[in-house]
Amino acid sequence: MATTTTPPPTTTMPTPATSPAAPQGPAPAAPQGPAPAARLLGDTHALGRRLPQLAVGLWLYGASMALMLRSGLGLDPWDVFHQGLQRTAGLSVGAWVTICGALVLLFWIPLRQRPGLGTVANVLVIGAAMDLTLRMAGAPGPLPARIALMAAAIVLNGLATGLYIGARFGSGPRDGLMTGLHRRTGRSLRLIRTGIELTVLAAGLLLGGTAGIGTVAYALAIGPLAQFFLPWCTVPTTGQTSRKG
Repeated sequence: MATTTTPPPTTTMPTPATSPAAPQGPAPAAPQGPAPAARLLGDTHALGRRLPQLAVGLWLYGASMALMLRSGLGLDPWDVFHQGLQRTAGLSVGAWVTICGALVLLFWIPLRQRPGLGTVANVLVIGAAMDLTLRMAGAPGPLPARIALMAAAIVLNGLATGLYIGARFGSGPRDGLMTGLHRRTGRSLRLIRTGIELTVLAAGLLLGGTAGIGTVAYALAIGPLAQFFLPWCTVPTTGQTSRKG
């Protein structure tokens, strides 16, 4: 009897699954940082209040510096330096406020500080406000009037500080220099602030600037005054507003 041989079954190799082709559209763009205008403005909440408050605060700051100069009883350390430059090299005190502010701003570059609108406006507005007020305000004669003018100027400066800082558009050039050095060196803010103030005060005195009782009064009073006015002047952020609502 014939024997039938069954052929072995053929084995089919599985075909590897092919993944679908990746889409060939343009590669997604790398995430970009905020536009320059957005960096300057920061939080755009309540611009209708913040922008006028910034302008008023900076203008009053320059005016208060001019009134303190008119009192003739001494200036804050930076203005001793500005006055010394004016007496040595000419130009107005307000012009030197602007020039020094711009030069200090250059030190922000190696410190990697980012300016805000308030930083730029600080450089442009305060010196102009100071010069205009100096043209309009005469020097009081009797000592009691000069003391009263000095005291009013310091209080006005504290209010102006609260207004322009409370507008939340960034620190001024000199404050940014302090915070930048603090971040890069790890030294305390108090130590850095004191070192900067003593340096410019000494340089201003050597150049012929005026220091006196007003210098001491300003150093003692400006911190508490700014701390008093700042809570009243600070514009709340968007998150703070929504939480209150």
